[in-house]
Amino acid sequence: MPQENASRSESEKLTQLVGSHGELKRGKGMLSGVVAVSLASLALLGVIGFHFPAYLSTPEFRHIYDVTTLRYVMFGGMVIAGGIAISNAVLGRTRWLAFTTCALLAINLLIGGPNTPIEDFADGTPYLGLDFFILDLLGSTIVFVALEKFMPLRKEQPVFRREWQNDLTHFFFNHLVVGFVLLVTNRVVHSAFGWAQSDTVRGWIDALPFVLQLLLVVLAADMVQYWTHRAYHEVPFLWRFHAVHHSAPEMDWLAGSRQHILELLLTRILVLAPIFVLGFSQRVIDAYVVIVGFQAVFNHCNVDVRLGPLRYVIVTPNFHHWHHSRDTEAIDKNYAAHYAFLDYLFGTAVTADRKWPERYGVVGDYIPLGFLKQQAFPFIGSTESREEQAKPRPSLAPEARAWKPATDDASSASSAPPRE
Repeated sequence: MPQENASRSESEKLTQLVGSHGELKRGKGMLSGVVAVSLASLALLGVIGFHFPAYLSTPEFRHIYDVTTLRYVMFGGMVIAGGIAISNAVLGRTRWLAFTTCALLAINLLIGGPNTPIEDFADGTPYLGLDFFILDLLGSTIVFVALEKFMPLRKEQPVFRREWQNDLTHFFFNHLVVGFVLLVTNRVVHSAFGWAQSDTVRGWIDALPFVLQLLLVVLAADMVQYWTHRAYHEVPFLWRFHAVHHSAPEMDWLAGSRQHILELLLTRILVLAPIFVLGFSQRVIDAYVVIVGFQAVFNHCNVDVRLGPLRYVIVTPNFHHWHHSRDTEAIDKNYAAHYAFLDYLFGTAVTADRKWPERYGVVGDYIPLGFLKQQAFPFIGSTESREEQAKPRPSLAPEARAWKPATDDASSASSAPPRE
């Protein structure tokens, strides 16, 4: 009976950790314990991917990475996870996380471990981007957490800050559905904009130097993204979807993953349209994807980067942090994703008397926490300010609390939902 209660207690703690939204502070082994569990979980997911490569790997990436190298990386992650777990167990620090890590590692080994053979499989099957999730999470964590520690903007902000679990869930989901997003995007763009392609335009684009093509594809995409982004802010219905992205209370490399799936689809379709119509080569598109992938994460990072005069030309973390700010001078500003000069051109650049914003998030804080709740919010969510509800109400004198008939000049006022 004591063992059953202890097991139940450990399970409840793990469930609470995954479902909670608070930051993790140093001490008592919580940080190291979460790192160990994460490495063990990723290794287990990797082995499962080895068993079902046709359905759990991304066709576009299969030819890029070397499986033998992945096996060594997986083994190294398991060794690190096991070492942390044993150390914490011996020192009496978060033993429930240590036991969970050991259980995950044991399951991993039981189903084959890093040496799991990959059988031949058919191409063209529906798939989930599990390999994309694992590799991108590992790579992004190593690169961007290092950058955040090397040149932090807010030094007191921990790696596991408030609501990190929520954004990690978005990160996980967005990577799993990468195949679905690509399928929908390509089909819509080809069917809707195929008529607009021109061999003459394609020939003119192909004749340009590679660097000029790259600058042009970024400009074409960002022009569409600027006006799409601006519409998300200025059209109330679209704002309900985009508000999910803006609801993160703190900025770091993971915050940009918080996004509604329908916004993700619509933005991808609209941005890909000019790239498809103008006929850029695959080499140029691949380079563009790398730039977009890095900039999308880096500009959300908790880093003190402004780039001097270049900040008026390209989008920097400083520029995009202002876009996410709820400070008065930042509302509905800084829409560009790549070229900051677009906002200066169209009069939507932030002008402030200080270098960095003070607060992030949505004014009113009305976006609920939790992945499923945030996906449902645009359709059933309330925009009533939770901050106003949380304010203490002043006590009234007895005569003030008494009912009084309405006067003829009484009127009610309504206002639009608070914005970012």
